[in-house]
Amino acid sequence: MRAAGEHTEIEVDPERVAGWLEEDLAPQLIDVREAHEREAGHIAESRHIQLAALPAEADTVERDRPVVFYCRVGNRSQMAAEAFRGAGFEAYTMVGGLQRWAREGRALSPEDGFVAEH
Repeated sequence: MRAAGEHTEIEVDPERVAGWLEEDLAPQLIDVREAHEREAGHIAESRHIQLAALPAEADTVERDRPVVFYCRVGNRSQMAAEAFRGAGFEAYTMVGGLQRWAREGRALSPEDGFVAEH
C-alpha cells in the first residue's frame, strides 16, 4: 500500500494481494463478479458487491482503508478501481483476476471452488 500522496500503479499482482491479506491492516478485498460466479468459488477474505450494484454500495466501502477489486480476469475490477480512484479512494485491481489467483495455486472458497465462466 502507499504512503499519503505517493503515486502508485492501479494494478497489483495476486502475490502482493495475498501478502497484504496477511497484514494486520489488510485492505478491503471486493469481488465484483456476478452471484453465480461468486458461488462457484471466491477468495475467502473477500466481500461480494456485484459491479452493477457498486455505485449504490459505495458508501459501505471504508474510505480510510485501501480497497482491492477482483473479478474473473481483471476487466470489471479495472473499471471499479478506476471509478473508486476517481472518487478519492486508494483503489487497486488484481491483475489476471481470480483465474490467475487460482492458476498460481492460491486457495478458493469453498474448498472445492472453481473459477466460473462469466
